[in-house]
Amino acid sequence: MDVIAWRKARRSDDQGGACVEVARFPEAVGVRDSKNPDGPKLLLTRDAFRTILDELKH
Repeated sequence: MDVIAWRKARRSDDQGGACVEVARFPEAVGVRDSKNPDGPKLLLTRDAFRTILDELKH
């Protein structure tokens, strides 16, 4: 079984607790709350993830 490598997003707010972690999957990108790693995860296609990032930057 492959181990999923979650990493904290570069712009996560360490002070306010608004930390997001992301992980690469073969066909998707996973997103989760770093305060609740066993909680729900959001899986997005790479295109959808890219679109969200583009929207957040603007």
